[in-house]
Amino acid sequence: MHVAVLPSPGMGHLIPLFELAKRLAVFNHEIHVSFLVINTDEDNPPARDQYLYSTALPPGLGIVNIPPINVSDVVRDDMLLVTRISVMAEEGFKSLKSVLIELGKPEALVIDLFCTGAFKICSELSIPVYSFCTPSAAFLTFSLYLPTLDREVEGEFIDLPEPISIPGCSPIRPDDLMDPARDRKNEQYKWIFLHISRLPLAAGILVNTWEDLELVPLKAIREHSFFLQLPTPPVYPVGPLIKQDELLSSSDEECLTWLDNKPADSVLFIALGSGGTLTTGQLLEIAWGLEMSQQKFIWVLRKPDDADASSTFFNVGSDVNDPKSYLPKGFLEKTRGVGMVVNSWATQVAILRHPSTGGFLSHCGWNSTVESITHGVPIIAWPLYAEQKMNAAMLTEDIGVAVKPMKGPGETVVRREEISRVVRLLMESEEGEIIRSRVKKLRDSARRAVDIGGSSYNSLSCLVEKWKNEGSKP
Repeated sequence: MHVAVLPSPGMGHLIPLFELAKRLAVFNHEIHVSFLVINTDEDNPPARDQYLYSTALPPGLGIVNIPPINVSDVVRDDMLLVTRISVMAEEGFKSLKSVLIELGKPEALVIDLFCTGAFKICSELSIPVYSFCTPSAAFLTFSLYLPTLDREVEGEFIDLPEPISIPGCSPIRPDDLMDPARDRKNEQYKWIFLHISRLPLAAGILVNTWEDLELVPLKAIREHSFFLQLPTPPVYPVGPLIKQDELLSSSDEECLTWLDNKPADSVLFIALGSGGTLTTGQLLEIAWGLEMSQQKFIWVLRKPDDADASSTFFNVGSDVNDPKSYLPKGFLEKTRGVGMVVNSWATQVAILRHPSTGGFLSHCGWNSTVESITHGVPIIAWPLYAEQKMNAAMLTEDIGVAVKPMKGPGETVVRREEISRVVRLLMESEEGEIIRSRVKKLRDSARRAVDIGGSSYNSLSCLVEKWKNEGSKP
């Protein structure tokens, strides 16, 4: 049996789909998995290729490079993230049909949310397509509800006076809406709406989550009358799918050695994902807040960007970066021994897994969220772009594994006093301990979910069985 997996450009979507491809190849030795990679002149091959090729692949997994494409003629500087990813993916599809034919027409193709242009191509080849929802099941419920919301609401969703009620789920405050839904006139909204409206074409939807983590939205999709009357494909929670062991650099080794000498749960890890950047003003406030908190920390620091919070999405760790040029004067000297500053990139998985790590100041991208929970580390929610505000609200209010610092009235940044307060709350208060014990229970449930007989294991078994049955039909 042959299955192909196709992520859109950018590390944030490539990682969970590659982990799915690896799990499928190991899960059943009768499955051969082809992992298709869209190569563009905007992507960052060194970071991507280090991830794809740094460890030995399972025997049943092969990487297939789609012929390189030049996107400079179709990608404009003013394009927002979803538009940019979608346009790049569409360009990559120009050779997808020939690639799939050359592979002998796989029994199934798994795509992410931004690769829905593949539905038409696969329909011509009679290949069933499965959509992989890289964000949460809660995001999926909002997505399935969006066409109804689009019909019923005039004007902008962010101007609604009340939270948006999602059938069977927690309501979403307009302020917490994902970026593409905040401006319905922008190309970004048109693209996300197009991708979501194609979801019913999928033969099934895989989600990087597990039953205990998102019981409410998963139950709503399966049982609520609203979702039952939609053409909703079967949903398969197959998570957690997270990065496993990485190739460690000398800088990573230094971080882990530093952590070895710290007490359990005593270090705050600060990292804002493969695409996240802060403004200069906010970065300075975080630095002062960390110093005030007197807590131990490891901070993965990127050059600030005052224009775009997702500015490093396609060029992970590629900029020249000198923290001394933008950190407060004397910060590195004052925090020496207590804190460690790392340039641009660090091995997030190894740091989160380390017993000394006791908190994670995160942008709440879903990959990072799942990694943090799977390793039992509570979160300080610092959402930046995409659907991260929705994730942050769910983590703090519904699941209870995060705290969120707040801006003062009329403020454009979170002030140092608030940062210090929240850091100390998570790292040394009784409330922080309650949150920590809650996340450690979810860590244990994540392990059970992927073990033989666990909910995600069984979900993946059902899917593989379906592929086998469909593949054996004449």
